[in-house]
Amino acid sequence: MDKIGIRGVIQFFFLEGETAKEIHDRILPTLGDSCPSYEAVRLWVNEFKRGRTGIQDAPRPGAPKSAVTPEIIDKVHDLILTDRRLKVRELVEATSISTERVHFILHYELHIKKLCARWVPRLLNAEQMRICMRTSADNLRVFTSPYP
Repeated sequence: MDKIGIRGVIQFFFLEGETAKEIHDRILPTLGDSCPSYEAVRLWVNEFKRGRTGIQDAPRPGAPKSAVTPEIIDKVHDLILTDRRLKVRELVEATSISTERVHFILHYELHIKKLCARWVPRLLNAEQMRICMRTSADNLRVFTSPYP
């Protein structure tokens, strides 16, 4: 039985007028190892005494557990593709997530690093390596040619 079902049973016995100890003693033989502790039963009985009617978890305040979602990753990737000279601070402002999470997305999700003020892929595929080699060879020929 899941925790929501167990809370429903606790609420039912509470509405029948039983104490936390009586409720725990009644559900222990049935649930065995999956039975909540007496303290957990007492906590829920106290919640119901204070007027709580729902058995679902209350929404928790604060930021979501993970800011690394596919949408955010795509947004960071699109921003980098439009301007490879963006700073991490600018990415933080554009995505409204922490600096640490932006670094995580850049390095571990997109596998890119900052090189000479530009974000470049850390691992190049075969076609990108050929283009890089061709460009480097062309630049070398230009710089070593005797003609200005």
